[in-house]
Amino acid sequence: MRRVLRWAGYSVGGLVVLAVLAFAFVWFAAESTLNATVTPRAQRLATATATPAQLATGRHLLRVLGCQGCHGEKLEGRNFFDDPKLATLYAPNLTLLAAEATDAQLDRAIRQGAGVDGRALLIMPSESYQFLTDEETSGLIAALRAMPKAGQQQPDRSVGPIGRIGLVTGKFHTVPQLVGEYRATPLPDFGARFAAGRHFVEIKCNECHGADLKGQELEPSVVSSDLAIVGAYDLDQFKTLMRTGVPPSKKKLGLMAEVSIGDFAHLTDQEIADIHAYLAERARRAP
Repeated sequence: MRRVLRWAGYSVGGLVVLAVLAFAFVWFAAESTLNATVTPRAQRLATATATPAQLATGRHLLRVLGCQGCHGEKLEGRNFFDDPKLATLYAPNLTLLAAEATDAQLDRAIRQGAGVDGRALLIMPSESYQFLTDEETSGLIAALRAMPKAGQQQPDRSVGPIGRIGLVTGKFHTVPQLVGEYRATPLPDFGARFAAGRHFVEIKCNECHGADLKGQELEPSVVSSDLAIVGAYDLDQFKTLMRTGVPPSKKKLGLMAEVSIGDFAHLTDQEIADIHAYLAERARRAP
């Protein structure tokens, strides 16, 4: 009996050692991913000159792209995700960052998901923003630089055990990884007539609806819709949806309602018409 108990004790002890080793492997493998330096993709980099046109473009994009949603109304940064098991994440203070970083560093953060320290960002819609033009990116940088420095630096990110397991197993992706995935799945091009709408969908809508616009899981039990649904909306109905978040069915849409009121309310009538035209054409051409 003692021998049996002894072997049982060895068995339990061995499992504990294996569990500790597995946890250590996951922890340090994730640490390597988190601290690895991103190799920037070769591209023309935006240059901000703060012309009136650049500032107007940038200030408009700051609103319609929803930068305030994560960085706060005054872009001074804030804690926007706090689950110690997964991660505790802070959006940086953009008024301080823009005063310290170069145009190239800001461009790479916006369009490639590489932080100014060279590490991969974990939350930043660069998978969509990579499609911003040089002129639009220059405008965003100019608008950020025009804001007065205010507030404090935000703390660094902290990734918990489940978040680290997700990074190691591929369940969670860094922003540069998502940039590559979206770049490999371009939206269909229906020609010049629909180019403006396609561009906006590319820099904003696919953030929630996926690279192919067919919908994706945003969080457990919450899945965004396939934007083929827009084919059933006339322009007036779509305009109401985009400005108020209320569809013809009057159904409460949750996140879409928040985005409509906070971001899309700043779109011009022409921009909404362009978006509707592209999405309706996509629905019309669907197999």
